[in-house]
Amino acid sequence: MLRSSDRSVSAKCYLLLALIFELFNRDDFNIQVLHAFVELHEFTDLNLVQALRQFLWSFRLPGEAQKIDRMMEAFAQRYCQCNPGVFQSTDTCYILSFAIIMLNTSLHNPNVKDKPTVERFISMNRGINDGGDLPEELLRNLYESIKNEPFKIPEDDGNDLTHTFFNPDREGWLLKLGGRVKTWKRRWFILTDNCLYYFEYTTDKEPRGIIPLENLSIREVEDKKPNCFELFIPDNKDQVIKACKTEADGRVVEGNHTFYRISAPTVEEKDEWMNSIKAAISRDPFYEMLAARKKKVSSMKRH
Repeated sequence: MLRSSDRSVSAKCYLLLALIFELFNRDDFNIQVLHAFVELHEFTDLNLVQALRQFLWSFRLPGEAQKIDRMMEAFAQRYCQCNPGVFQSTDTCYILSFAIIMLNTSLHNPNVKDKPTVERFISMNRGINDGGDLPEELLRNLYESIKNEPFKIPEDDGNDLTHTFFNPDREGWLLKLGGRVKTWKRRWFILTDNCLYYFEYTTDKEPRGIIPLENLSIREVEDKKPNCFELFIPDNKDQVIKACKTEADGRVVEGNHTFYRISAPTVEEKDEWMNSIKAAISRDPFYEMLAARKKKVSSMKRH
């Protein structure tokens, strides 16, 4: 941990956190800064939803699964430190925190038609307290709190998205086939935080389009254009991909692609882009991390 004489410096973590997310690795200093940031929060006598509201309001949650995992691991440790005896272990706090975040999305995202009931929420959290069940009243209270008031997430200062594209996974010129009008247009693509952004010019501050890669697949395809690949939704070829684009008049509209077909300048660049996108594609990191932690807890009990 940082020395007590260094604690005043940790107050600046709020301003540094976005940059730290971009540079995040497991070196000792970054881990110290992460824990110093989390220890700025006082969660004593707060229920888990109240603590999550305070925590999630203090920074912009990163998109990368590994970074989310480290932030939520540190949160669970801090919450249990402030409230000993509420949960049997930090694993319980971690799992329930993710379940609450997913509940918030399911209840308040208009695209989710099948809203979970309190009974389903209770059922999905059975056995997570070191093999035992959490009190039903506790789970009902957490559910009602989220149902009545969604989490508030801080917005970025201003409209400059430049920091989002700092140190991307990959960037370069590619050709993109239009959705309704099947013409090829040259766009500057940036791959970062599980999203594919494209711009008309490299100097543009805001993208012409954003393609979240969550739940998409990628494949090589034959086309008159050379070196083509496409993004698509597996097992549902007619579903429109969740994406958005900016029209010439500045309006932001939903995309209308059932697939995104892209052409690279060379075979080598096509292979590099496909490998980078495959590595970035996520099938909802919240669900993946929740499943992994439940599996870990279950395995520990068997041994």
